[in-house]
Amino acid sequence: MQLFFSLAACALALAKPLTAQLLGTRDTLVSSQVQQELGSLLSNNTTIIVPSDSDWANVTERYNTIVHPHVKLVIQPGEESDVPKIVQYANKHEIEFYAVNRGHALTTSVGKFNGIEIDLRNLRDIHINSDTMSARFQGGVYGQEVLEAMAAAGYVTATGTCSCVSTLGPALGGGHGNQQGVHGLTSDGILNMNVVLANGTAITVSNSSSSDLWWAMRGAGHNFGIVTSFEAKIYPDNKTYYYRTYEFTGDKLEPLFEELNKMYGNGSLSTKWFGTFGSYIMDTAVSKTEATIAWVFVYDGPQAEAEPLFKPFDSLGAASLTGGNIPYIEINDVLGGGLNSTLCTPNQTHVVGTAGLQVYNITTERQIYDLYNRKVAEHPELGSTRVVHEGYAVEGVRKIPAEDSAYPLRDDYLLMYFDTTLAPDSAFEDFAKAWARDTVNLWNAGQPERKPTAYVNYAAGYESLQAMYGYEPWRLERLRNLKAKYDPNNRFAYYNPIIPLTKNP
Repeated sequence: MQLFFSLAACALALAKPLTAQLLGTRDTLVSSQVQQELGSLLSNNTTIIVPSDSDWANVTERYNTIVHPHVKLVIQPGEESDVPKIVQYANKHEIEFYAVNRGHALTTSVGKFNGIEIDLRNLRDIHINSDTMSARFQGGVYGQEVLEAMAAAGYVTATGTCSCVSTLGPALGGGHGNQQGVHGLTSDGILNMNVVLANGTAITVSNSSSSDLWWAMRGAGHNFGIVTSFEAKIYPDNKTYYYRTYEFTGDKLEPLFEELNKMYGNGSLSTKWFGTFGSYIMDTAVSKTEATIAWVFVYDGPQAEAEPLFKPFDSLGAASLTGGNIPYIEINDVLGGGLNSTLCTPNQTHVVGTAGLQVYNITTERQIYDLYNRKVAEHPELGSTRVVHEGYAVEGVRKIPAEDSAYPLRDDYLLMYFDTTLAPDSAFEDFAKAWARDTVNLWNAGQPERKPTAYVNYAAGYESLQAMYGYEPWRLERLRNLKAKYDPNNRFAYYNPIIPLTKNP
């Protein structure tokens, strides 16, 4: 059985006649011209790929095919210094540009892009400095590479819980992960960033340099620049971690969530737990007609220390139970987000929805579970749907003052995620979208005292700016003022943008 618990993502113009051709039908001719003109400005190890090249499908491959950015040319910089030159060239010739790490953006807003993709996959150097307990990562590194580099040196650092996803992309929107209980979000551990601005200027951004942009980059960074590298904190690896995975039948739902709410204590889960992660899934080995409730617990310590803490869940009578001591590098695997997991399969249509909670409304969870069963009974083809409950420890997140960064959701203690995976052009897309909306609406209705929130990295593209970037009026006002300062022409406008595009692609 495959378990899924966590998931753990632009400047003004080539002379106008050339722009019209580039974004029109004469792609090969114009791409050749761009290759010649721009190629001479870039490092020798930069690659420029056009639609006629054999590698085109690979370099434009995306995780979510519900929308397709209109990519006309792909440039893979060989050096960080190439990125400002690409941006300056695109500005001069009025070509849109969009930086990509691993192509995992879920949101439909990327479908408005039409121009040059700046693919950072070749910028993947990692340099560890034990003296300062920090490491410098280039902008193209992804989860598995970071886990391996840290493990080899005896350290851990903050990353997401999906090994195929970039480290940087989620961090620009905050970045949930296993380290957040003690050390905060991925963005909280970043010390500085090398950023290419919309005008092609390369600057270093930190608490002491461009501090206003530093605030914005940590939570709304996709809107402000291209990060070519960053320095982040690293921590000693505790070496021994214990996980336990339960599968429960539907009749255990109420007592399970009662125990989970006790355990979480409304945001006070012990930092000895990385968290607990659950999902409603179809597992025919447990039931052919109803969803299985699968739940995994990850403990920062050995099995003997964790065992007594599982007694409330052992007493519920699980249909199956597995567990064991594992190294840190294998935690994503047991969460279902390992590099070779089904979750990391590209070229699928993902219909998603998200909500942030503080406690589980048990009545709501029963409604969502029953809705799942009705929908799958109506269309068994959607049996791969998963309703995910991510419950990280949050002490490290909460101890950072909310006003210190653009990340607005430090009082969201539980992260909900709905995902239906479909074949491209599936006939069930509209059905799945309605199901996703119904599920999200139930989560939000279950907490009527709170306004709906949406973690920007899980957002589908229809959520309000306030839900993603904060309801306090000063937050959006500050972001818009910084946008006017650093990106007045809205070149970074394709990832859940603060200033939406008004044109069609």
